[in-house]
Amino acid sequence: MQEAQTTLAHDTAPDHQPLVLQDVQGAVATLTLNRPSKRNAISLAMVGALEQTIGQLPDSVKVVILAARGENFSAGLDLAEIPDMSAAEGVHHSHAWYRVFEQLQFGRVPVISVLQGAVVGGGLELAACAHVRVAEESAYFGLPEGTRGIFLGGGGSVRVTKLIGFSRVTEMMLTGRTYNAHEAFQIGLTHYTVAAGAGLAKAQELALRIAGNAPMSNYAIMRTLPLIAEQPMSHGLMTESLIAAITQSEPEAKERVQAFLAKRAAKVQRSS
Repeated sequence: MQEAQTTLAHDTAPDHQPLVLQDVQGAVATLTLNRPSKRNAISLAMVGALEQTIGQLPDSVKVVILAARGENFSAGLDLAEIPDMSAAEGVHHSHAWYRVFEQLQFGRVPVISVLQGAVVGGGLELAACAHVRVAEESAYFGLPEGTRGIFLGGGGSVRVTKLIGFSRVTEMMLTGRTYNAHEAFQIGLTHYTVAAGAGLAKAQELALRIAGNAPMSNYAIMRTLPLIAEQPMSHGLMTESLIAAITQSEPEAKERVQAFLAKRAAKVQRSS
């Protein structure tokens, strides 16, 4: 078994505390937001630390778990950065988030997020980048930008809207409504709901399952499905046929299919 590696991503915050922790165990890397005293509010320094950590992941990593220390995943944007920001600086600020969040959603490996406590504003925008979202029962989800006099700036108007529709996002932003973990599952914000404290274990279980897939299949799933969703049906079907042909031509795919045909691979069973 590969030796576990734990490192810190450096930040430029005045208190010099690491904002992102990295723990690599075999094929799974866990990145942990580390600003619990501020409810893991997302500062530009945290965004930079996350970008640095993602860029330094070993090639051996096949799945990333995105978690957070403390009682909250993230209470959103660090509003202390807003008051002195010009319009031009605001645009650049958003694009710094976009660049890193795109690396999560459209990067080399799938991302699983573990959500507890506040998953609010920018925290929900970050969670929406993940391919699989595991919510503990303590999690609650909100978009309070309307009450703050601001607007989504970390990609949520696109990503969260694609998950639950613009009508729900509109209502959340206008009224400040929050959804609890069970409601969030029902409307499609999350994929799993688990007991308090059980999120990381569930994410690790899922990560090992995903890491066992053929890498090309994982890559195709992450990168192609969002594109097909944006395309007219005729374009989507053509894209699907091309990606299907590419993935099944991979040597590993051929080996897996032969194993199934030779009854050396497990059949699909009903999930427990």
